[in-house]
Amino acid sequence: MRIFDWSTLSTQQKQEVLARPVQIASGEIQQTVQTIIEAIRKGQDAAVFYYRKRFDKTDVKQPLKLSLSTIDAACNRVSPEIKAALIQAKANITLFHQAQKTAPVHVETVAGVYCEQHIRPVERAGLYIPGGTAPLPSTVLMLGVPAQLAGCPQIILCSPPPVADEIILAASLCGIDQIYTVGGAQAIAAMALGTQSVPKVDKIFGPGNAYVTEAKQQVSQLADGAAIDMPAGPSELLVIADEYAQPEFIAADLLSQAEHSEDAQVMLVTTSGELISEVTIAVKEQKAKLPRHKIAASSMQHSRFILCESLDEAVNISNDYAPEHLSIQTKEPDQLIPQIKYAGSVFVGPWSPESAGDYASGTNHVLPTYGYARSCSSLGLADFNRHFTVQKLSASGLTTLGKTITTLARAEQLEAHARAVDIRLKAIARGGK
Repeated sequence: MRIFDWSTLSTQQKQEVLARPVQIASGEIQQTVQTIIEAIRKGQDAAVFYYRKRFDKTDVKQPLKLSLSTIDAACNRVSPEIKAALIQAKANITLFHQAQKTAPVHVETVAGVYCEQHIRPVERAGLYIPGGTAPLPSTVLMLGVPAQLAGCPQIILCSPPPVADEIILAASLCGIDQIYTVGGAQAIAAMALGTQSVPKVDKIFGPGNAYVTEAKQQVSQLADGAAIDMPAGPSELLVIADEYAQPEFIAADLLSQAEHSEDAQVMLVTTSGELISEVTIAVKEQKAKLPRHKIAASSMQHSRFILCESLDEAVNISNDYAPEHLSIQTKEPDQLIPQIKYAGSVFVGPWSPESAGDYASGTNHVLPTYGYARSCSSLGLADFNRHFTVQKLSASGLTTLGKTITTLARAEQLEAHARAVDIRLKAIARGGK
């Protein structure tokens, strides 16, 4: 970890301190992902098998799609304790996302002019569940629950092999039985373009490493690709704290994100130099006891501990960074909420660990990273829906609105637009209805 006194840094140095580590290597990642996507386009299943063997060390002979018997057997192997926890978490996630449902809109803007907004689910949803060093069944719930609530007719799931039993069970709880054993950028490309085995989807959801995130962005720009939820990559956490914060709480929160992956990044922004010293000691003590201490140690090399002059300045630093997760551990944390502009999800006070949002509070843990919290929101039910508008004008409604339409059309020099109205107005004048 590195410690910085914000008041001593130049503007350029401040930008460097807030830079994400994965963005430094973005050029190499971009080229690698582009190569994988083109290979999947041309080789389809053969290319998927090639990259699965290369990156996941999986026997090419193993089928891409899990059979229903394999799914049933995996579900039966999960312990009752884990199953109960997944069911409880699903209930909370369902409750929160169910509350996000919106009704269709019906408005009569002027007499005889009716405008509506209708809602339809994404027809073919592709869910990506990271694998790597640890299974993430919680992410299945975060994606599967809103997809299920939205009523998506087809939901497929991709995860690196071997797919953990807990992931399979979580998928089953969400009614998902199309599970494909492929991960990384090749999974994103397969879902976006379609192969002989992996169905093409309309929209891809889910977080992943830097390669997965880059692949999502690239396929979203292809004419024959797929839409994406957001750029959700390696985990991030920024903690705003003052001298009243508990150093062991902060250390635990920082490490909870650092243990995700070596390219995760955590930040502490505080008004207390003493707290920085105490957190540094607590991190060292707690890290040594973690089973994933090597990953956490590598991730902590990207960490930044920033000393600032006031909580207002701390909030400004956070807004500049736009973190995926923001934890506020100050004497009066609620007072800072109105100043927060950009964050994926906010955790308020000492008793709100980021872990709660990761698993079971009910909010979604699929969040924008890389600073995209400035323009993207946390995943929600609306992401699995499409909206389209409807308008219906009666003869009297067109008569009322006609002059406004033709005036604006001719102001834009679009005469055909105006005449489409004029012709109808003449028909109405002749007695048409």
